Amino acid sequence: MIVVTRLNGGQFGVNPDLVQRIDSAPDTILTLIDGTKYIVEESMGEVIDRINEHRSQLLARAQELAADPHADLLGRDLDDRSPYGTHGGHAGPHGGSHRSGSHAGSHGSGPAAHAGGAGPVPSTSSEPGDEGHLAPAVPLRPRSR
Repeated sequence: MIVVTRLNGGQFGVNPDLVQRIDSAPDTILTLIDGTKYIVEESMGEVIDRINEHRSQLLARAQELAADPHADLLGRDLDDRSPYGTHGGHAGPHGGSHRSGSHAGSHGSGPAAHAGGAGPVPSTSSEPGDEGHLAPAVPLRPRSR
């Protein structure tokens, strides 16, 4: 969700995947895919920046999860702190050392770089009962415009 502000000052969250169009005439109008329209204080550029930031965070988390399928990413705050309240490396829920942070800038290292998003990434876990198999990747479809 991204947070935007109504003209009367009230804030609300919008799922950026449901935004079909953003108009600026002169107020910024968000049009959702179901036709709902919201007039907001933020400029068109600010809304686009928030949507891009939201999507980049999702991609960074997906890349981090692909690199370490056993990482606990659900408990993390949006400011990239570990679920244990500290920045940087920490001992994760499965004992090994995990590094928190965005991997969006890394190039060509780790399983995520070689998988290309197609097919499962093999697990290297040595936990009892873990056969090292992941569910197949679900392909993403582009939104229709």
